[in-house]
Amino acid sequence: QVQLVESGGGLVQAGGSLRLSCAASGRTFSSMGWFRQAPGKEREFVAAIAYIRYYADSVKGRFTFSRDNAKNTVYLQMNSLKPEDTVVYYCAADSTISIATIRNHARYKYWGQGTQVTVSS
Repeated sequence: QVQLVESGGGLVQAGGSLRLSCAASGRTFSSMGWFRQAPGKEREFVAAIAYIRYYADSVKGRFTFSRDNAKNTVYLQMNSLKPEDTVVYYCAADSTISIATIRNHARYKYWGQGTQVTVSS
């Protein structure tokens, strides 16, 4: 059974840092991503990793996506957090995803349960 389990969310002051983790079980994935979603809005691309890393412009330079293949776990290091980063973050995974569609949430089959990140001003 495939599972993605996120952890690491929480409350932090603006300018602070958090590190999200996503542990996969049941299989390995060549493509994994992080998305976020505010209430009533569409799920938004944050970062992804396939052969290289991809970032949304809104987080480029602040967030870093990394993976530990031995642990089948990916991480999202979030620095210089802003109040507008306050949303639920989701980990996603699938087999090899093309560069053209890696930012598209509909392309991912497997999802974690989400973890809340709250940044206070």
